[in-house]
Amino acid sequence: MDFIKLRDIVKVYGSGESAFMALKGVNVDIEAGEFVALMGPSGSGKSTMANILGCLDVATSGKYYFNGVDVFSLSRNETALLRRHYIGFIFQGFNLLPRTTALENVELPLLYRGVPRKTRRAKSLEALDMVGLKGWADHTSAQLSGGQQQRVAIARAIASNPLFLLADEPTGNLDTKRSVEIMEILTALNRDMGITILMVTHEPDMAKYAGREIHFLDGNLAGAQ
Repeated sequence: MDFIKLRDIVKVYGSGESAFMALKGVNVDIEAGEFVALMGPSGSGKSTMANILGCLDVATSGKYYFNGVDVFSLSRNETALLRRHYIGFIFQGFNLLPRTTALENVELPLLYRGVPRKTRRAKSLEALDMVGLKGWADHTSAQLSGGQQQRVAIARAIASNPLFLLADEPTGNLDTKRSVEIMEILTALNRDMGITILMVTHEPDMAKYAGREIHFLDGNLAGAQ
C-alpha cells in the first residue's frame, strides 16, 4: 500500500471569471521511505501540491490518503493532530524564533504536543546531535550561520519522530557548500531513519539527491523519473 496516495486532485482559487485552476486533476503515489523531489517553474502548481500534502491547504476536489487515512474526511482538529504528530516541516526561511536558543526552538513542537520537559529536552538534544550541532544548544539564532539555522530547523522537524518530512526549498537561502551539507543530512535521515521525504526545489543539483523527481507544469504532472 502506498504511504501517500493522491487521486484527481483539483485546486481552484477564486471563482467566476477570476477563477484560477492551480492543479488540474493530479495523481501522485509516494511509497514509505521514499525521497522525492517536487520540481517545476514558478506557477506550475508544485507549492500548492506541497501545501496539500502537508495538510496546510485542502483541495477543491479529489482524494488524499495518508498512511491509509482519508485526509479530506477529517475534521479541522483531526487534520491539525495528523499534521502535528506525523509531519515535520522545513522551510526556506528557517522560521526560527530569533531570541530563543537552538534547543528552545527544537523543543517548541514537542511543547505543543504536551511532551514532559525532561523527555522534550532529551529528544531535542538528540535531534541537534543528529544534525551536527551538539555543542550549539544554547546559542540563539543570531549567533548561528544560515547553514546552522537550517540545521536547527531540521532538528526541530525530526525531534517529534515524524513519518513524513516536507522540505520546501530547504537550500534556497544557502550557498553551495551549505546546501550540500543540508542535502547530505536529509539523505542520511531518509536512509538511516526511513523518514519519507518530499522536497520542493527548483535546483536540479539538489534534486539529484532524491531517489525520484516529480515535475509539474501548468498544474499537471510534466513527467516522473
